[in-house]
Amino acid sequence: MTAGVTTASEAIVLKDPKSGARVRQVTSDNALHHHPFFYIPPYDDAMARLLLISHRSGSPQVFAEDRGSGRLVQLTDTPELDEWSLHPAHSGEFVYFTAGASLRRVHCETFVQEELLHLGKENAAEAAEAGSVGGAMRTTTLSHDDRWWALTVKVGGAVRLLVVDTESGDYEVIVERRTMFHPQFHPGDSSLLRYASSHAQRMWIVARDGSDHRLAYERDTARKEWVTHETWLPGGRELLAADWPHGVFAVDVDSDERRGVVSFNAWHPVSNRQGTIAVADTNWPDQGIHVFDPHGNLAEPEGVEEPRFVCDAKASNLGEHWKTDHCVYDDGPVQVYAPQHTHPHPHFSPDSQRLVFTSDRTGVAQVYEVELTPELLGERLASLCGEGA
Repeated sequence: MTAGVTTASEAIVLKDPKSGARVRQVTSDNALHHHPFFYIPPYDDAMARLLLISHRSGSPQVFAEDRGSGRLVQLTDTPELDEWSLHPAHSGEFVYFTAGASLRRVHCETFVQEELLHLGKENAAEAAEAGSVGGAMRTTTLSHDDRWWALTVKVGGAVRLLVVDTESGDYEVIVERRTMFHPQFHPGDSSLLRYASSHAQRMWIVARDGSDHRLAYERDTARKEWVTHETWLPGGRELLAADWPHGVFAVDVDSDERRGVVSFNAWHPVSNRQGTIAVADTNWPDQGIHVFDPHGNLAEPEGVEEPRFVCDAKASNLGEHWKTDHCVYDDGPVQVYAPQHTHPHPHFSPDSQRLVFTSDRTGVAQVYEVELTPELLGERLASLCGEGA
């Protein structure tokens, strides 16, 4: 299969037996599929396309579901494409991705690829770490104005955070350290990024020019707090993160104030683009996908609502190391086997009316989309969802 090939819609409409939610299975081919990582948007802002990875051609390639026709369109036919690196442009014009040492984008209409930068020996002695988590995923981030693209690359015993100018192709190394992965631009400020580091000092922020580089949160080492799966909460300067498996918290990167948001085993929490409502999958045990108010405060429990069940993902959720009540990495080296396509990673559509997730419930990973109706969400959460439309 080559770029530009289209196939008819594969969508199958299902109904969640517990909630009654309308769940649409987007892909049905007997090949591995998944949408981008949990904090990376799977749609362009106008929702013209839903972007995903498909292995149907024998290797991971970027595909798009055309929202108007329902057809699936293959956008790339690229050797060594890093499947977790894709990031749609907010404008809908391009999809950005990496392929080994090559940093590229593909035009969504013409399928023409541009190489913005080839890392070469200077910056890519090793393209990525080994494994299926963290730096091995090679996730990238695009600023909200599509001007700046950032990613981490491993060079010998260090990792570099690169920021690329998408107009000129010029780049700058703004941070270099031993461990660094999952960078993300602030959703409203293209001069600010956050990234993840080791479990001991997990959440960091840095300005796009490399200044104001600092730890954003000092974890509670006494109780072996497991801080993970952080992401920006739009509308302010807070980071939303899982305190696995105890709940979700937010931390203000300026005041260092920590706010407990909600208590349940939220695994990959992320808000909609407006920061009005949040979603998370669950694991150990898998209790399905839930939505909640990201502005709750556990210090004032009378104002905190229980998370609202949306649907069951029924994914296999591989990763035995998650079966613990504290940060397992504090106990010593951990053998991790957690293929990411087995995790739901739910994410909102730009209009906050849908959630996208991945599930291998059929025996092979497919992409799903669930409608968020007022009946499903309840009056208050529906109003928060409506604020994001």
